Amino acid sequence: MARTSAHRAEGTGQRAQGSGRDQSSTPRPKDSRRSTLALDRLIHERLRLGIVSALAVNDRLTFSDLKRLLKTTDGNLSVHARKLEDAEYVVCEKTFDGRVPRSEYRLTPTGRRALEKYLAHMEALIEAVKENK
Repeated sequence: MARTSAHRAEGTGQRAQGSGRDQSSTPRPKDSRRSTLALDRLIHERLRLGIVSALAVNDRLTFSDLKRLLKTTDGNLSVHARKLEDAEYVVCEKTFDGRVPRSEYRLTPTGRRALEKYLAHMEALIEAVKENK
């Protein structure tokens, strides 16, 4: 089966010839001013926003607490929490309660700043929409 240029460019963030659209999932900023105003795509995902928000109002939450609060599955929570850990937005401390593993999450200062910046951006968008009505 022949692959088109659009298929070859998929996942590279490059524009495929003849496709007329950018294949990347994240828009590229045109200047540094725009990049400071760019939406934090890591936090913007619904479940990750839920994790960060829950940890912003609680000192720490266990994996079970987050799972119950966000009404999600073990696998889904684990994947999204790991992305936040990799970005150093949250830290996970693993201990044992007897023989039962216990994972506790807390928001880092970097994560708190990222959430505050994200919320400020969303508030600015809301105000801009209200002004243009």
